[in-house]
Amino acid sequence: MAYKEKISDMRREIRAMNRLIPETAAGFAALSGAVKENGPLSLMEKEYVALGIAISQRCEPCINFHVEALMKAGATREALGDVLGMCIQMGGGPALMYAAHALACWDELAAPAVAAE
Repeated sequence: MAYKEKISDMRREIRAMNRLIPETAAGFAALSGAVKENGPLSLMEKEYVALGIAISQRCEPCINFHVEALMKAGATREALGDVLGMCIQMGGGPALMYAAHALACWDELAAPAVAAE
């Protein structure tokens, strides 16, 4: 499955869960907003931290979402590579594998859309 499809499918699953437990979803959304909107770090720096944690925790949906968020925040592929290098240094072989997922997701999302035939 392509990364764009994985992101779309995960969003659909999260929406279904949010309908089931709206109070929990609202609480998580409030926490996410508070963390992203406050403090001395930029949103991009915070997303790099989140990506590092996602790689270390081996959460592919999290990796996909944070790569997408980094792209929207103006990150570069080169800076992503620097962060992935730190993830690999800290996490060894498993981090290498999930860092490769993060790079593949970036490359797919950065590619121009191909017209459906």
